[in-house]
Amino acid sequence: MSERKECPRAASRRIQTHPSHQSRNPDNMSSWFERQLSSHQAQLAATALVSGIAVAGLIYGGQTIRRKVATDQLKASIPPLNEEHQAQRLTDFGGAAPLPSAAREEERVAVLAHRAQQGDYDDALVDEQLTRTAAFLTPPRFRQLRSSFVIVVGLGGVGSHCTSALARSGVSHIRLIDFDQVTLSSLNRHAVATLADVGTPKVQCVRKRLEAVVPWVHWECLNEVWREDKGKRLLANWDNGRGKEPDYVVDAIDNIDSKVELLKYCYQHGIKVVSSMGAGCKSDPTRIFVGDISASIEDPLSRTTRRKLKLLGVSEGVPVVYSTEKPGPGKAQLLPLPEEEFLKGKVDELSVLPDFRARILPVLGTMPAIFGYTVANLVILEITGYPHESGSGKGREKMYDSILSGLQGLEERLVREAGQDPLGLKIPVNKDDVGYIVEEVFRGKSVVSGLPTRLALTRWRKPKDGYKVDQRWDGQKFSNFQLQDLVCMTKEEAVRHEREVLKGEKPPEVFYDVEVVQLVDRRRQEEQQYRRYR
Repeated sequence: MSERKECPRAASRRIQTHPSHQSRNPDNMSSWFERQLSSHQAQLAATALVSGIAVAGLIYGGQTIRRKVATDQLKASIPPLNEEHQAQRLTDFGGAAPLPSAAREEERVAVLAHRAQQGDYDDALVDEQLTRTAAFLTPPRFRQLRSSFVIVVGLGGVGSHCTSALARSGVSHIRLIDFDQVTLSSLNRHAVATLADVGTPKVQCVRKRLEAVVPWVHWECLNEVWREDKGKRLLANWDNGRGKEPDYVVDAIDNIDSKVELLKYCYQHGIKVVSSMGAGCKSDPTRIFVGDISASIEDPLSRTTRRKLKLLGVSEGVPVVYSTEKPGPGKAQLLPLPEEEFLKGKVDELSVLPDFRARILPVLGTMPAIFGYTVANLVILEITGYPHESGSGKGREKMYDSILSGLQGLEERLVREAGQDPLGLKIPVNKDDVGYIVEEVFRGKSVVSGLPTRLALTRWRKPKDGYKVDQRWDGQKFSNFQLQDLVCMTKEEAVRHEREVLKGEKPPEVFYDVEVVQLVDRRRQEEQQYRRYR
């Protein structure tokens, strides 16, 4: 049977109408989704998906809240930044910046000091470090020093050196009081401060530097100014009043009013105190003495402090370290105050002399150190009961009395020689004047021979109008002469001088060599300079 051939056009229509080759239009797709969504299983799946998203959101939100609360609590637990708790800037990668070598050393010292002050330090090391001091004081006295408590008020040149000496000698508890910061200009006289300490509180500077030397010493640092109304707290027993009473207080303040308040408070409350007078403009360490404030002479700061204390009822009983060195030609002097400073007011607040500020002082860096070590030395000897004597000035009070009595007798003889009655005669000189003339003007030596023993004061020349007694006031008569009329000689030389010059007819220029006359003239010219500061 012959096969019938199909028409190509008909075959083409059949292929195009086959379901597998029909295109899927949008209406068919949407109807498919509608069918799927209308099914029960699809609805359950959608519900489960939405529920999962909601639960995940709640969990994530809860975790965020808990994380924020934990972060806030962590931040709140961080202590404020101070000496004990410091912070450093992170690196660009979020890590801690490496400490410089100096900072690492300070951190090591601080850790060691903390351990030592908690008792974690070998006592044998302490004993070895302090062995020379212990050998000098003997063990019983050394134990007293090791258990002592000293307060230092003022940490400039004097106070810092004093504190350093006390700590290095064995004092175990030290309270530091000072409101000031380390300045660049104070580095010439400060005991321990470095350039890195400029701008930092002095109390923290001294503690930090000395911890590297004596880590076992316990410190209390009060960065505040001394005031009398704070006295009970500032001078309280150790550990906020719970521990040991202070054995000694060191006054190294350069403000006169604060100094006077501190000394008066200690005197009235029976607290042992030693005060440092002025080291500014001083250059002669042989003129530094320890004595009672009532006997300190020719020291402007000591004199001003003494006068103010007397007004407050304190005339003696306060040991001081002072200098009898006098200003003179070519020596450093207080710097005058610029005009603009006067406009600020209270220009004499810290001043020994009018129109000068105590802080504008030329200071030779060695002198505050000597003052500080002298103060520390006295404190150590006093605490330990080591035998010592603290005299006034040269310790020649009896000699001054003898010289004053001799001068009184000379004037009575001269008045009697002139045919007048010497009964009741007074002379315009006191014991302080004698000390001033002998020690300051004539250096404690005879102007004739240079001998320092058996000294006397006598007039240098005979008055042109004779020896007259001033009787302008009823019931009172006195010799009319001035301090610059007196010279210092030995008693033997004074007897000869009285016979040949004062009672005889020989002027000094004839009786003495030219060198002696010239020396007297120089001393009298110097006295005119000194007189301005008395």
